Amino acid sequence: MNTPTLESASWPRRVLALFVDWFASTLAVIAFAGLDSYGETGSNAQLYVLLVYVVESALFTWLLGGSFGKLATRLRVVPADGRLRPLNPLKALLRQAMIALVIPPLVYRSDGRGLHDLVAGTVTVTLDTFRGLRPGPSS
Repeated sequence: MNTPTLESASWPRRVLALFVDWFASTLAVIAFAGLDSYGETGSNAQLYVLLVYVVESALFTWLLGGSFGKLATRLRVVPADGRLRPLNPLKALLRQAMIALVIPPLVYRSDGRGLHDLVAGTVTVTLDTFRGLRPGPSS
């Protein structure tokens, strides 16, 4: 059986999605901890931003096919074999934890899949590519 080769989304768009996620995570932490606490020297707020990012992006990727930032920038995370099915929640969490480590996404293959995608068996695609994977009404 021949699996399709899915075209990865561009890196600039993926980085934009990461910035959207980080900004949203920062706002969530500020909403709960307060701006003063967020800006205090020695505050744990930055760690909380990282934790919120990992949990939010893993949960949304598992349930919705992409983090808040990916959804907002019209990207989706799909299984690399192109068969649409829910991602394993532990693999989604592992994938996001590897992104938080920074280095795994920077080590990537010529097809644009970083170590985080290789470990999780995923690929980040555009919404148009994602829509092309969905079975049509005649299927």
